[in-house]
Amino acid sequence: MSTGPDRTSPTPGALYLVPVALGESTPWASFLPQQAQHIAAQLRHFVVETARAARAHLKQLDYPHPLRDTDIRELPPGTGHDANTALDALLAPTLAGEDIGLMSDAGCPAVADPGARLVARAHALGIRVIPLVGPSSILLGLMGSGLNGQSFCFHGYLPVGETERDSALRAIEDESRRLGRTQIFIETPYRNERMFDALLKLLRPETRLCIGCELNTDNEFLHTRSVREWKKANRPALAKRPALFLLLG
Repeated sequence: MSTGPDRTSPTPGALYLVPVALGESTPWASFLPQQAQHIAAQLRHFVVETARAARAHLKQLDYPHPLRDTDIRELPPGTGHDANTALDALLAPTLAGEDIGLMSDAGCPAVADPGARLVARAHALGIRVIPLVGPSSILLGLMGSGLNGQSFCFHGYLPVGETERDSALRAIEDESRRLGRTQIFIETPYRNERMFDALLKLLRPETRLCIGCELNTDNEFLHTRSVREWKKANRPALAKRPALFLLLG
C-alpha cells in the first residue's frame, strides 16, 4: 500500500570558504590547490564581500558557468536580530541541499574579514563549514618574517588618531618584549607611510620589524630588520600598496 510521497528532507549543503588571490594578476593555479579550484568551479551560490570583486575573481578562476546565472550576494552590514535574519536568508540554499561559497575581496574569507559573521551563523544553524586551502597575508607574513611563530597576536587596524595610534604601538611593543610575542597589524594603504614613520620614531632600536607588501604577487616585498637597521636602509615604497607590519621586541 502506498504511503504517499516521499517527504524526506534533502541532505543539507555546506558552506565552503573559498580563498582568492591577494593581487589582481596572480593566476589561481599558482596559489589554489587543484581540489579547491574544482570545488569552487562547481558552486552556483556565493556570498561575498563585494560583488564586483567576486566576479573578477571568478573570471580569474575560469569559472565555467555564466556569471549572470550565478547567485552572487553581498554580506549585509551590522549585527543583531535583523542581521541574523539576513544571514539566514543567504544560507537558505544549504537547507535545500545546495552548497555555498564564501569569498572575501582578498585572501582567506573570515580572517580579518566580515565573512566571519556568516560562518558563525552557519555553525549556529548546524550547517557544515569547510575551509579550503589558500593564501592568507597574515600567515605568509609570519612565515616569512623569522619572528616568533609559536606565539603571535593579530590586531587588525590600529587606531587612526595619532595619539591613540602611538599609545597602541607602545603597548604592543611592551607586550612583545614581556611575552616574546610577535605582534601583527595592518594599515589602510594610503596611511602606510605615516605608520612606517611612527614605527621608526617610537619603537626601540633593537626591536625587529618586518614589512610585507603585496605578498604572493610579482611585486612582493618582505624584509625583517631591527628598527636601528631600518633607519639606515633605503626607504621601502609603501604608498597605496597592501602591507602588513610585524614586530618582535
